[in-house]
Amino acid sequence: MDEPVIVGVDGSPSGFAAVDAAAEEARLRGVPLRIVHAFGGRQARMPGVTPPPEMSGRRLTGLVQGVPTEAEQRARERVPGLEVTRSVVSGEPLEVLTIESRSASLAVVGSRGLNSFSSLLLGSTAVHLAAHGHCPLMVVRGRPSPTGPVLLAVDGSEAGEAAVAFAFAEASLRGVPLVATHVWNTRSEHALDDPLDPMRIVVDVGRLEQAQQGLLDETLAPHRAAHPEVEVEARLVRSRIRSALLDASGGARLVVTGARGRGGFQGMLLGSVSQALLHHADCPVVVVRGRH
Repeated sequence: MDEPVIVGVDGSPSGFAAVDAAAEEARLRGVPLRIVHAFGGRQARMPGVTPPPEMSGRRLTGLVQGVPTEAEQRARERVPGLEVTRSVVSGEPLEVLTIESRSASLAVVGSRGLNSFSSLLLGSTAVHLAAHGHCPLMVVRGRPSPTGPVLLAVDGSEAGEAAVAFAFAEASLRGVPLVATHVWNTRSEHALDDPLDPMRIVVDVGRLEQAQQGLLDETLAPHRAAHPEVEVEARLVRSRIRSALLDASGGARLVVTGARGRGGFQGMLLGSVSQALLHHADCPVVVVRGRH
């Protein structure tokens, strides 16, 4: 697959951290890296575009040569010999990156850009791309230089199959174990550990646990066969889904999740679990939706 890894840059520290991660991902895949820098309003792709008056002269030169040039230098220093191209576009960053994602194997962005308010935990670009992008999205966040296995959030849904395949491939590329975690409970958001809870009267917890174990095993089986080189630890955890996965992210180098699992409302493009990971995980997060 020759589709490049793309990375959105805006000159922020978070954006440059994304460049480092994107360069490594391109190296692992053996594909080029394309640096995307969008600015201004809804204009045509450069070169050939006539800049608006406020974007002419030195300011335009700085935008074209400054941030993208620094990002390219950083990527080449990180991965010597990497094929790197730049795409400088006058347009809305959300629209530009969504379009660019159509021809990419992976899109990478930082967790907070220059346009995010200080009170926001995640930039709007990342949320939008996770919900609307045409390729998997990596959001670089959490502790610096994370180590450990790849963490996969298994939900057993048909939509989540793409995330499972991506996580196995990523663990194989990195040569690290995969921890496939399926979190379950008798309700979607509450773990009922009180033996007097009325839900225990109507729910056979033991039978439900066996069913969840079967779901986990069935989900992983074809991917284990396809990737015998990947060491897999299958974890069945009875807990609150979001808190369990967030806790597990503290020992992972990467967490992979689908965009929306079984519990999402019909029509939702981004579920509560993936949003929680994007906002609070302690390592980079990949949201996988497949192509649309």
